[in-house]
Amino acid sequence: MPNPEQHGENRLSKGTLFAGVIAGIAASACCIGPLVLLMLGISGSWISNLTAMEPYRPIFIGITLLFLGMAFRKLYLVPQNCAVDTPCAKPANLRKQRILFWFITALVTAMVAFPWYAPLFLE
Repeated sequence: MPNPEQHGENRLSKGTLFAGVIAGIAASACCIGPLVLLMLGISGSWISNLTAMEPYRPIFIGITLLFLGMAFRKLYLVPQNCAVDTPCAKPANLRKQRILFWFITALVTAMVAFPWYAPLFLE
C-alpha cells in the first residue's frame, strides 16, 4: 500500500521547482518581458511600465535561490524513504527529477542573468 506521506514529499519537491521557476520569471520580468513582447511584434508605451518591478528584482532573486536550494536539498541531501512498490523507490525516477532540476536551474539562471548579457544582443 502506497505511503501517503511519500506522495506529499514528491508533491513538495515538484512544488519547490515550480515555485523557483515562477520566482525566476518574476525576477526577470522587468528585462525579458519587454524584449519578448517586442520580438513578438507587440509594442506600445505601456511596455515601459514593466520596468516598475526592477526595484523588487533582488527580492525575487532571493526567493528563487531559496526555492532552488530547497529542491536541491530534497533531491540530494535528504535520504529518500520509500516503500518498495512506490514510484519514488525507482532510481530512474530520481534521476529524471535531478535532470529536470538542473535543466530548470540553468533556465532560471539564464533568465536572472539576462540584464547582464542583454546588451550583447542590442549592439
